[in-house]
Parts: sequence; C-alpha cells; structure tokens
Amino acid sequence: MGFLGWLVAVLVVLVLVIFASCFKIVPQAQAFVIERLGAYQGTWSVGFHVKMPFVDKVARRVNLKEQVADFPPQPVITKDNVTMRIDTVVFYQITDPKLFTYGVENPMMAIENLTATTLRNIIGDLELDQTLTSRETINTKMRAALDIATDPWGIKVNRVELKNIIPPAEIQNAMEKQMKAERERREAVTRAEGEKKAKILEAEGAKESAILRAEADKQSAILRAEAEKEKMIREAEGEAEAILKVQQANAEGIRLLKEAGADEAVLKMKSLEAFEKVADGKATTILLPAELQGIASVAAAFKETVSRVATE
Repeated sequence: MGFLGWLVAVLVVLVLVIFASCFKIVPQAQAFVIERLGAYQGTWSVGFHVKMPFVDKVARRVNLKEQVADFPPQPVITKDNVTMRIDTVVFYQITDPKLFTYGVENPMMAIENLTATTLRNIIGDLELDQTLTSRETINTKMRAALDIATDPWGIKVNRVELKNIIPPAEIQNAMEKQMKAERERREAVTRAEGEKKAKILEAEGAKESAILRAEADKQSAILRAEAEKEKMIREAEGEAEAILKVQQANAEGIRLLKEAGADEAVLKMKSLEAFEKVADGKATTILLPAELQGIASVAAAFKETVSRVATE
C-alpha cells in the first residue's frame, strides 16, 4: 500500500472518530450545557443526543444531585465582643445548569464567601450565650439568606448546619468549670433525694413494724382473754358436774335407805347432811322447810348433849 492508501485510511478513521463524537448520551442526574460557535445553544437532559461537528461543543457537565460543601472554620465576633470560630456545612442543589454555568465565575468560592459574610452578620447581632443556644435559629436565617443570594446562580440551598462552634480557650475553661459545678450540684441533689427516700422508707418500715407489733399484741390479748374465758367456763362446768354427781350420790343413798326400810326421821337427817355438803362451808344461811326445822333443832340438842357428856 502506497502513501495514498495510508492517507485514505487515516482520513477514514478520522471521519469515523469525528462522526462518533457527535453522539452523546447524558446519564441520569446530569445535564450538558451546549454551546454553538461560542454561544449558548441549549441544555441536554437525560438521554441520547447528536451535535454538529466542529460547531457544537459541551461547555459544561452539571451534576444535578444534592451536594455538600464543608467550609473551614470562619472567625466571627459576637455582640459582646467575643471572637470565636465557626465552621458550616451547606447542602445545595443545582436547579438551572445555564445559570450555574454563566451566572458566576466560581460558584463554590462564591458560596463559601457568601456563607462567611452571612454568618458574621447574624452572629454580630447575638451574644455569646445566644450563639451557643440558638443553632437552629442561626441555621434557618443562613439558609434563607443563602437561598435568596444563590438563586441567580441556579443554585438552591436546601439546608445549612453549624458543624462546630469553637469559643476562645478561656471561655472553654470557664464553660468546663461551670459544667463541672453543675454536674456536682446535680449529683448532690441526687444524693440528697436518695437519702430522703431512704429515710422515708426507713420511717415507713418502722411504722409498719409498729403496726404489726400492735396487731400482734392485740391478737395475743384476744387469745389470752379467750383462753381465760374457756378456762373459767370449763372450771364452772367441772364444779357443776361435781355438784351434780354429789346430788346424784345423795339421792342414790336416800333411795337405798328407803329400800332398806329407814323411817322418815332418818331420811330427813340425810337430807340435812346433803344440804350441809351443798353449802360446803361457803353459805352462812340455809333455808329449810318447816317440817325439817324441828328435826334440825332436835339433832342439834342431841349433838350438844353428847358433847357435854363426853366432856364430863
């Protein structure tokens, strides 16, 4: 193959390469900004596209996903003249590839500088304590300010977060001492509450113990009274049973005397002896029927006579 053949082959390959470069596929979540002869021609979205060779070119590939920009700490001064350093994180998304491409020279640098100035303006109206406790307020104000400022650049700021607030060393030491004192105070309060609860539980235990002892004493007294009552009842029943047996024995003796043919005087004397046993020395007066009184006086006189004779 001569020189002409090589030249034709090179030309064919070059034509094929140029022809292939005219076909473009835009992936998902991206957009291509197309320029024609140096001027904006259009924005390609997701899909297959064909451009004119040597006339059209892809000026910029734009990522449409939500992106995160983490900026280094920026020095700021509070309303009470305390200098601190704050680093921020910005969540943003490109909504207009054309404005993003032609709106500002360096969008990220512009957002960083805008974030720093906006942060200084907001912190400058707050004191140190408000700055440390108002993160949500600061985030909301910064997001609103950045969203308005970046709208002409085709950028939407979705969220702004204060990543870290770094106060001066002396402020940090004072805060640590305050936190330590507060922690010790809470621990002291916790210990005092624990001791109070322990005393309350101890008092309740003593009260419950006293109540139980009183209940036990009460039950014991009741049982003793019932036992004493039962004892007295049994003693009374025993005495009554003894008297009944004595009477039964006397009645049986009188019956036997009658069966043996004893006269009426003997029977009446036996009755008197039965009355004497019933009294058992405990009664001072015994009421006798009229017919027994004469016999009783005769028996007494007879007993007295026998005693006198025995004495003489």
